[in-house]
Amino acid sequence: MQQSTLKIGLFGIGLEVYWEQFNGLKERLEGYLAVVEAKISQVHPAVVNLGLVDSPDKAFAAGVTFKKEDVDIIFLYVTTYALSATVLPVVQRAKVPVIILNLSPEAAIDYQAFNSMNDRKQMTGEWLAYCSACPVPELANVFNRTGIKFHQVTGMLHHDPECWDEVAEWIEAARVAHTMAFNRLGCMGHYYSGMLDIYTDLTQQYAAFGGHIELLEVDELAALRRNISDAAIRERVQLFGDKFEIMDGCTQEELERAARTSLALDQLVENHQLGSLAYYYKGTGNADNEDSISSIILGNSLLTARGIPVAGEYEIKNAQAMKIMDSFGAGGSFTEYYAMDFAADVVLMGHDGPGHIAIAEGKTKVRPLEVYHGKVGKGLSVEMSVKNGPVTLLSVVEQAGGKLMLLVAEGESVPGPILEIGNTNSRYKFDIGARKFVNNWNSYGPAHHCAVGVGHIGSKLHKLGQLLNIDVIQVC
Repeated sequence: MQQSTLKIGLFGIGLEVYWEQFNGLKERLEGYLAVVEAKISQVHPAVVNLGLVDSPDKAFAAGVTFKKEDVDIIFLYVTTYALSATVLPVVQRAKVPVIILNLSPEAAIDYQAFNSMNDRKQMTGEWLAYCSACPVPELANVFNRTGIKFHQVTGMLHHDPECWDEVAEWIEAARVAHTMAFNRLGCMGHYYSGMLDIYTDLTQQYAAFGGHIELLEVDELAALRRNISDAAIRERVQLFGDKFEIMDGCTQEELERAARTSLALDQLVENHQLGSLAYYYKGTGNADNEDSISSIILGNSLLTARGIPVAGEYEIKNAQAMKIMDSFGAGGSFTEYYAMDFAADVVLMGHDGPGHIAIAEGKTKVRPLEVYHGKVGKGLSVEMSVKNGPVTLLSVVEQAGGKLMLLVAEGESVPGPILEIGNTNSRYKFDIGARKFVNNWNSYGPAHHCAVGVGHIGSKLHKLGQLLNIDVIQVC
């Protein structure tokens, strides 16, 4: 599936009758629109700017053009008063999310200079260049009554970083929504038997995020492993040495076994053009399949670090959460509760299996495990903590009735002792305290897995939810 480029639609609005009445007003407003286009283009260059739409005929034509250009989101820049009848046809036809930009050209009108003008007509023209707020209630009313969802950014054209940061977040959220719409999620194996919270309705995943879900057999991975050359294995073992800190007890045999599986995974991903993967397989009774699954962790960690997140235990919802976090540039490591430390008021969280080594605090360690707890086999595993500093947790929650929602929390990854058991685990502190965080988070009924990424991106996730029409709950 070929992924197209995110396209941003942009148009300004005005009233055609003004242009003959007020000299230079149209050109002035077109100049403002050019500033908006330049600022948006700095965030994302693919902008389809249709200029000032000032009549119903132009509105219908603009809607057709946006549809033909396949824009993903529209920024509607309110330059001055405009009739809602000259706006509605644009967004009705385009059928994509609309962000109303209510931007004043300056912080305030220069009242003294304005009131010293001798020409009332000139004064009215000057006022019209500042009255972007005027038609916004009209647009909101009409959009609400015609079932068009819209969002607003209110601020200034210049010298308003808060406003333009918000615009940038909308663009970033639209880019992530676009990424999810074209993502190919591989599902290899089967659910962990009895882990009822992770079972999900795949059609609901399509409904919420789009994309494609490819169901894969572990046998395909096992077959690919048989065709890996010794030279490629040696090269991959060397890569392990570069990317990981290989601890004592990791034998050459186990490193080569993991390298073979890692190379086969890369081929599997390429064959199916995967952007993410959820997997689990017992492998009992089939030596090749057990060999594949028990040597998969290092390869999955490399994939996760390069933007193809891998979720264990066939946690499809969490593979989606990890992909969202990674698409925002925050990473997205597979995690669950490990323990509570009431003395330090932190929650320890981590998981066995793959880790997002690109967001690790220091180099990720590789340790040998004689048993994978609750799973078949033994082999190499990774141990890491997420970088110290701000973090965001995300869970894609399947609610009663099947509808999805996003559950979000912001906290801090803090230094301190972790469990050195060959698993990912970190210490997380929340401003509402560990006890309240756990109670609040659990109250929304998420699966026991979530994705953790670096930085505080709650506001971006809220915007993503609004673009996708998914509820977002943030507990802290």
